[in-house]
Amino acid sequence: MRIILTAGGTGGHIYPALAVLDTIKKDKHNEYLYIGTKDRMESDLIPSLNIPYNSLEIYGLNKNIIKDFKNIKCVFKSIKQSKNIIKEFKPDAVIAFGGYVTLPVIIAAKKLKVKTYIHEQNYIPGKVNKYLSKYADAIFISFEETKKYFKNKNTIYTGNPCSERAKTISPIDKTTLGFTKDKKLILIVMGSMGSSVVNDKLKEFLQTYEEQDKEILFITGKKLYENFKNLKVPKSTKIMPYLENLSGLMKQADLIISRAGASTISEILALDLPSILIPSPYVANNHQYYNALDLDKKGVSKMLEQTELNSETLKSTIKEILDDKKTYLEYKDKLKSITKIDSSTKIYNYIKQNL
Repeated sequence: MRIILTAGGTGGHIYPALAVLDTIKKDKHNEYLYIGTKDRMESDLIPSLNIPYNSLEIYGLNKNIIKDFKNIKCVFKSIKQSKNIIKEFKPDAVIAFGGYVTLPVIIAAKKLKVKTYIHEQNYIPGKVNKYLSKYADAIFISFEETKKYFKNKNTIYTGNPCSERAKTISPIDKTTLGFTKDKKLILIVMGSMGSSVVNDKLKEFLQTYEEQDKEILFITGKKLYENFKNLKVPKSTKIMPYLENLSGLMKQADLIISRAGASTISEILALDLPSILIPSPYVANNHQYYNALDLDKKGVSKMLEQTELNSETLKSTIKEILDDKKTYLEYKDKLKSITKIDSSTKIYNYIKQNL
């Protein structure tokens, strides 16, 4: 089987694609190609993983008419380029995981009568996926409730592929990072790039939070580390710019405080990890709010909106979850009761069976 994967812009789109690719790779007869942008996150990450990569020059639309005109020209150019790539690679299927780079690839594949599939990570679909849904032979969704946003009858609840990857990834022994075996570990991370707004709100908390039975790892994001490397914090708190195998450390954590991106949520659910979610208000359709709200309503997470976030609200929310053993076990039990799906395998098998 020959498959083209396309996704771009953020880890929320890219990591589910990589999770499905892990499953594709299990059959040595399969061949694969990744199509992304020339200048976003995937343009460095994917080639570094020795994955065959083709890039398109394409940008998201904005309110600048001159720039938008240039961007529309790039879309038509990218459709033509995608057609050439598809004709040369001859895929059996193309699967898109979000980001504007997927638009020309799916349109080109459909024009060439190649099977096309879409995976939507968020509770509320992005504009590109909603538009492309009419071209898709099937749409895979991470939340059951997302089905109501798609008119395509062939919309299948698969969960997020990152959940399956998180379950199988090797754990990190937290003692190798200098943490104590018998203390509770709190992870704080605001996505692969971090968040300058949330990071600034956390400074007072990091400087003043110290409890004998707890330790903290705060991951700033590579570009934001300079503002924190000299911050005076208790010995129980460590600050890092980035951690390669975050999912592996999540297996050792007792609580995670994070944004409410779809990939992070899928890992939280897969690993039965209680969480405090701070949804980003800057994303399309405010989808992180609805991602977090869904988990809050199910009683497996606490949502703390960015406007509510300060040292005191965070301390009290941590106390509410971690300091009462009965409450903490209720969170864990509810997490365990949520049905887990082998998402990557389900997506791969569906595509294979419908060629």
